[in-house]
Amino acid sequence: MMRKLIFMMFLFVVPLSFYGQEKLTEYKGSVVGIKTNLPYWATVTFNLGAEFRLARHWSLDIEAGLNPFDGKNDDGSYDKALKHLRLHPELRYWFCETFNRHFVGLHVPYLLYNVANIKWLGTEDERHEGWGTGVGVSYGYSWLLSKHWNIEATVGVGYLYLESDKYPCANCGRKQETIKKHYFGPTQAAINLIYQF
Repeated sequence: MMRKLIFMMFLFVVPLSFYGQEKLTEYKGSVVGIKTNLPYWATVTFNLGAEFRLARHWSLDIEAGLNPFDGKNDDGSYDKALKHLRLHPELRYWFCETFNRHFVGLHVPYLLYNVANIKWLGTEDERHEGWGTGVGVSYGYSWLLSKHWNIEATVGVGYLYLESDKYPCANCGRKQETIKKHYFGPTQAAINLIYQF
């Protein structure tokens, strides 16, 4: 089901982005920005995003983050682990013009994760391996630093459905249960450094 949803989303987005590119002939500003979320690097997560201008006030932002480190010890137990893959597409409306000042967005995140022994995530002394998806809204602001450089701050809230298999950290080979959670709260926080073409 999730594969079909992602496939249908790309079928919708690709023609829309080509349509938006055709409408840019009268616009002299940037049409594509490449970005990275600076605080996300503090979790040792490689991340990169691209934002495409669709129209004067609309853009499509697609970001991905990957933390490949599993935190597994030599004895098979887990120390602290935040291994995950996060995809974060967002449709944005800009009040001034794309890549400049205030915007609001609608995002549909998807993540695969394997987290262990992290108190603030509720996985102390256990490991959770699973996936999640949801929907949220965001607000942000982008500052023009120069012709090609921007810095952007954004926060978002929304809903996530999370499903994971729970394992004890000491014996990670035996599943204890499957947990399904409905989460309402922050779904996004970023300070992005952006290079615009």
